Amino acid sequence: MSWFRPSSLALGLAFSASLATAANIQVTVGKDSKLEFNPPSIKAQIGDTITYKFFSKNHAVAQSTFADPCHLQDNGVFSGFTPNASPDVAAPTDFTITVNDTKPLWFYCPQTNGDHCQKGMVHAINAPDTGNTFDAYKAKAQQAATPSTPPAGTLSVGGLRKLHIDVGFNGELMFNPNNVTELVGTVVEFSYNPANHSIVQSSFDKPCQPIDRDGGGFVAPFVPTQQTPSGVTFEVTLTNTDPIWFYCAQTKKSHCQSGMVGSINAAAEGAKTFQAFKDLAAKASPSTIGPDTPVVGALKLNGTFIANVGGNVLDTTTLDPSLGGQIPPPDMNYPPYIGGMAGGDQPANYNWGDNITDEAVAIFKSLQYIDNFIVALLLEGFSQLSQGQWSEVYPGSITQSLGSLVAQSLIHRRTYTDSLQHFGKDVVSVCDKFDFAAALTDVDTWLATVLTGLHLSIGATLDALTLLATSDPWTTPALATGLGSQARMSALVNLMQNHVAAAAPREVLIPNTLATSYVASHYATDSSCAPPSGDSAKAFPALVIKNKTVQPDTNRVKAITIEIPKGTTGGLFIAWLGPWGGLKYTSVDAQSSTADVPDSLSGHVWAVLTNKDGVSAADLDTVTVAGPEIMWVSQQWAVSDL
Repeated sequence: MSWFRPSSLALGLAFSASLATAANIQVTVGKDSKLEFNPPSIKAQIGDTITYKFFSKNHAVAQSTFADPCHLQDNGVFSGFTPNASPDVAAPTDFTITVNDTKPLWFYCPQTNGDHCQKGMVHAINAPDTGNTFDAYKAKAQQAATPSTPPAGTLSVGGLRKLHIDVGFNGELMFNPNNVTELVGTVVEFSYNPANHSIVQSSFDKPCQPIDRDGGGFVAPFVPTQQTPSGVTFEVTLTNTDPIWFYCAQTKKSHCQSGMVGSINAAAEGAKTFQAFKDLAAKASPSTIGPDTPVVGALKLNGTFIANVGGNVLDTTTLDPSLGGQIPPPDMNYPPYIGGMAGGDQPANYNWGDNITDEAVAIFKSLQYIDNFIVALLLEGFSQLSQGQWSEVYPGSITQSLGSLVAQSLIHRRTYTDSLQHFGKDVVSVCDKFDFAAALTDVDTWLATVLTGLHLSIGATLDALTLLATSDPWTTPALATGLGSQARMSALVNLMQNHVAAAAPREVLIPNTLATSYVASHYATDSSCAPPSGDSAKAFPALVIKNKTVQPDTNRVKAITIEIPKGTTGGLFIAWLGPWGGLKYTSVDAQSSTADVPDSLSGHVWAVLTNKDGVSAADLDTVTVAGPEIMWVSQQWAVSDL
């Protein structure tokens, strides 16, 4: 019986993979006072986003059919009109759509004052090169009936309309823009700048004080920062056209009273204009802010949602690679935003037993050593994703998920450090000399290394569960409950690398000694980064795979050719560690240094070079010559077969 539609599964896999490489394409609308979209016609892939930037004087983006230009089609995309006086500085409001298929999409500006569409102000996505081409659409638009639709005042639909407001613009005590008119449904995004500001909604009559009403208003915390941009944003969505008043509650230099206030949809005339609000603020009593933030809106750090900061200050100064070197005591938390990014903090109580065995101490130190490596690797790469050279590689949803992985890894490591400290045992010193130069060459290499680290941690944790279930039963829930998030994240990274999310029904167990050896042999630069056992014999040389023989029709790896370590004599074997504790051996040909890959394996497996076969996984380190090394063998079926 089939439990899925093959075409739907294939499409889903393709769509998931496309998200990992999605591009953002920017299109200007009316720049330099020209009635044109630039570029007028573009090609886009599934998952790509298109952001429209508006210039003078008052333009919009509307979707039509090819046959009926200048008129909004049923259920068509519409940005809403966006007035702007500048011909060369974009309006603070933009509009973004996501491409869901590669069918042609036709757009135009519906401004009737000057009949923009009929004068050729049209745009296309994925227009064909023959037949219904972009030029043919433009020619039809120039003959279209007037007036264009929809009229001014129509709300946006089919995309994300976003108003960008800078907090502390250009180092000044101001919001920019500070007085705007916007449509219902618009997302207002406040972006923090230096030095230490907050965002609080007030009433008109009581500037500089939180609004006093049922449900309150939006409140965003103080964010001390010296970075521009800081990476911290706060979003609220306009649900009606009522005027909104807001201020910065910083009392140092009296920000609110000094004019750091703003309004949305304030009246242009009368007693309650923006200027009247600003004048009232200048005479207001000292500013205040609530004790807990954020309230109502969505606070994000580099795209990652933060549910609560544990007060009214978001300290982001520690979000850098040095965070990996900090091992807090069990009764001390990381900065609150880490728990917000992770989806929760470490448990208050691990239900520790009365004691911990020496074996459990050794295993927990091995697991912490592996997690020290993962945390350091993630922090180094995420700094490039959030603010460095990779900042434009992935859409926000992917960056947000990877940010959650960083925070979860910090929380995950505390299972070992909290437990060791609780029983008065030493934790493993954090090595600051892991060699990540090759891993950080590009974002794909970094992701592949992250995936390897996740598989190391998952496999070593499974080994620990089997070894400690009887002697230290309290460790079972402490270890097992951390596997889920790591497995989900490895599935995400698999998709980003065009692999099936879960190619095997079980995870792969790897002995702790081999897992720590992998980290040491690949990334440790000196003795300070050696495995915690201190036994140099456990740091086996890396297994070098020189070539893979791939079966063309299935894309499965059928055999590997390895580099034999110098001084190695006698018969050699490859031990293949597969799902559910699976362990198979194949011999290494003495002449070609080639070993077959067992047909039953799927997904990621570990290969270990040994001098004996038939040895159990528990004793594998006693016969290991080199390795382990991770390999993608292939899923048991190809998407093209479905």
